[in-house]
Amino acid sequence: MNNDELMPKPPALLMRIFGWTMLATLVTYLLNNYLIIKKGLPGITPLFSNDFSAQALLQAAIYLAGFVLALMYVLGSRHKPLRADASAITRFNTFLIRGFFWAVLFVGLADMAISFLRVEGLLGNVVSEEMVKQLGRSSYRGLYIHYPLIALGFLIAIFTRTLGFHWLAILIVAAELTIVITRFIFSYEQAFMGDLVRFWYAALFLFASAYTLLEEGHVRVDVFYAGLSRRAKGAVNAFGSILLGMTLCWTILILGFKGKASIIYGPLSNFEVSQSGFGMYTKYLMAGFLAVFAVTMLIQFVSQMFEAYADLRNDPGGREAEAEDANSDYAPSPN
Repeated sequence: MNNDELMPKPPALLMRIFGWTMLATLVTYLLNNYLIIKKGLPGITPLFSNDFSAQALLQAAIYLAGFVLALMYVLGSRHKPLRADASAITRFNTFLIRGFFWAVLFVGLADMAISFLRVEGLLGNVVSEEMVKQLGRSSYRGLYIHYPLIALGFLIAIFTRTLGFHWLAILIVAAELTIVITRFIFSYEQAFMGDLVRFWYAALFLFASAYTLLEEGHVRVDVFYAGLSRRAKGAVNAFGSILLGMTLCWTILILGFKGKASIIYGPLSNFEVSQSGFGMYTKYLMAGFLAVFAVTMLIQFVSQMFEAYADLRNDPGGREAEAEDANSDYAPSPN
């Protein structure tokens, strides 16, 4: 028995409370932000001055309700292992990302088709003249084309797991190859063709970041990390998830949703498009990709924190332990 196994385990209850409170705060923050920007509620700032209001108390109650629900869940499952929590959070995040992958596939293909028909003057042969005018408005296309397709993407994601970033990468290559063929062989190129590549590539880069974090694929300066023990690596990953990862995600969310003209909410609320009138109307969604990145990464950082803290506690299981067991199975036995 080594010294790590003899050392007492740090308590898991407080870490679970912190992690689930972080997720609850994410949900309540986004809800309250919607109420502030879209519905004109004052937020909780008036509670720290003499300007009390029932609306401010209501929004504070939303935050409190999130904390209470998280606390009740943790106390009601106090014996649940950290790795089980991490696995459940990762499964939910995987579904969330899979839904977004389906959504960008449907939105990209549909918007590209509409843009192609518009630029070639063929849209009037498919729909009425009034609909042609409506489809030329970004708000109409977003509300009645994009949003239903996004919902369809999440519906399909419930029943299938076939689409992921591997397939999206292939589609990006196919879209770029189409541009090369049509440009150099047929001398044909339109703005929507490049827009589709950028739309899918942005989704690939930002949506796959959480999976890359799960697989430890992000660049790590491991001059010292590689030689650390399993528990030391757990400590580094746990506190790194909090101090670096979660801080980055919250910075993006707070700056991106701090007002009507913020870098994320502004384009989303105005259905912002590019200057090319006959390109794809998806620029506003690409601003939303930043929010998807921050949310999914924050969720995955909570999962990683639980896994890392389980390593720090020397709990059974975990990929580090599985790798060590696999290596020992293939190690030569002494004669």
